[in-house]
Amino acid sequence: MALRHGSRRLDFQQTRVMGVLNTTPDSFSDGGRYTQPERLAKRITEMLVAGVDVIDVGGESTRPGAQPVSVDEELSRVIPAIEAIRQQSDVWISVDTSTPDVMAAAVAAGADWINDVRALSREGALSMAASLDVPVCLMHMQGQPGTMQQNPEYDDVVAQVSGYLAKRVDIALRAGVKREHIVLDPGFGFGKSFAHNVALFRALPQLLALGFPLLVGVSRKTMLGDITGKPIAQRGTASVAAALLAAQHGVQMVRVHDVDETVDALNVWRALKN
Repeated sequence: MALRHGSRRLDFQQTRVMGVLNTTPDSFSDGGRYTQPERLAKRITEMLVAGVDVIDVGGESTRPGAQPVSVDEELSRVIPAIEAIRQQSDVWISVDTSTPDVMAAAVAAGADWINDVRALSREGALSMAASLDVPVCLMHMQGQPGTMQQNPEYDDVVAQVSGYLAKRVDIALRAGVKREHIVLDPGFGFGKSFAHNVALFRALPQLLALGFPLLVGVSRKTMLGDITGKPIAQRGTASVAAALLAAQHGVQMVRVHDVDETVDALNVWRALKN
């Protein structure tokens, strides 16, 4: 199992590490930290040295309660970051966006794939993703970022998330997105309570049975704060533990803030396991 973009290939013989690079002033964990060029360049270098497999560039916060931004503002945030990464490395780059114009500009600037929390549901996103012919991650989210954590409800969260993802896969395929370009994300923390998130995590083998690479992002999220009682800045150890557990379930990629620590943990696990 692997992703391809042109002549580029990212295999999943082992769990890959996606590093978060938010260029927003209001993201829940690192908002405002990498909006200056010098800090941005330093963070890119840190992730590359740590052994990151994919850098995920986001210009619109999707934290609970987040407000949308204009296309021009999102472009002004993500394009310089993508160009800065590409100047340093040929590492895989994903763009965290739901906006068709941003998708197109990001790929033109050097991005390899699209990470869409709205699973290509915005007008024009499906046709844009298909025309760009790049991998895309389809995520489940109940509601919208501004309101998604206001008492989310499910009859059966695992069945409903699985069903939604399967439906979006079918819609994407019919729109022309290639099967080998599809990655799925259950969307931990996106319209889910603590109990919903726990149920989904325990059901990772069931979600993997959908037959597509799975991306898991729980890094520093509220579910880990609920378990540890610690604030966002002190959830690094919990985040690494969760990423390691996801890898042990067979997940193909983990999306993390603490790249260095996660890469070390995965390398130790692989060495001692084998």
